[in-house]
Amino acid sequence: MLTVRVPASSANLGPGFDSIGLAVNLYLTVEAERAESWEVIPLSKELSIFPTDERHFIVKMAQETAKQYGKVMPACRLAVSSEIPLTRGLGSSAAAIIAGIELANYFCQLNLSHKDILDISAGIEGHPDNVGASIYGGLVVGSQLGADIDLTVVQNVNMDVVAVIPEEELLTESARAVLPDQLPFSKAVEASAVSNQLLAALFTENWDLAGKMMSCDRFHQPYRRGLIPWWEDVEKLAMEAGAFGTALSGAGPTILCLVEPGKGKSVASLLEGTLSSMRVVELEIDRAGSQAFVEVAETKKSPI
Repeated sequence: MLTVRVPASSANLGPGFDSIGLAVNLYLTVEAERAESWEVIPLSKELSIFPTDERHFIVKMAQETAKQYGKVMPACRLAVSSEIPLTRGLGSSAAAIIAGIELANYFCQLNLSHKDILDISAGIEGHPDNVGASIYGGLVVGSQLGADIDLTVVQNVNMDVVAVIPEEELLTESARAVLPDQLPFSKAVEASAVSNQLLAALFTENWDLAGKMMSCDRFHQPYRRGLIPWWEDVEKLAMEAGAFGTALSGAGPTILCLVEPGKGKSVASLLEGTLSSMRVVELEIDRAGSQAFVEVAETKKSPI
């Protein structure tokens, strides 16, 4: 039995559009074993909407990966559970892509490195932020110039994370549809400077500056605000509760609140008491990334 465990991810952190990603401790878990035909068993209620045979997205990712390397993915029985809410901006699709690649990697003996998995998954996603964070853990900064993908992984960023997750969904396609095709040169320069300054502030733990830069995004948040009518209220409440910065998580509609180390619990508690119609979750940065284990004994697991 192979077990694959992939963390959720939050992308952008405001101005880091399609380039900054953060892994968090919500997980997609897939338990897989060889079978005569494909069978996908959803262990989480939210996953019951998906096909239970070879049409399942994770299966397709496994098959496509195997085909890319000239292999045929054998049929498996998959038991799938997930703590990652769907279409909420926490990288559920990125996690599913990685899970499928990990299945092909093991059952087709592809011997893929993390960089190989990054290249495959970023090619599918179109950007390396979500998949990079879920593969490596921690905070990642990525770039994708044509087929050339580079990623820097930073494991020593220390901050608390609180997510405000609404009941409403927001499809990535809808969130991208409101973005402009191009930016004026002067605005692009501003946007780049803000993104650079955000990273510098996070790395030096200048929390006030980091929060300021998160609110000064020029790339995507100004265009997406109209899709989320309660965004401004949540932002105001989070800052009053003690967050140093807030941002749309990925394409939304989840709002990510970043908090100085040690203060996340109090911020989450205050928000939970105010935002009764939304799910408030205190999160931790996942620093391990995607992991695959094979059962070698009844009570032991061995990483591959």
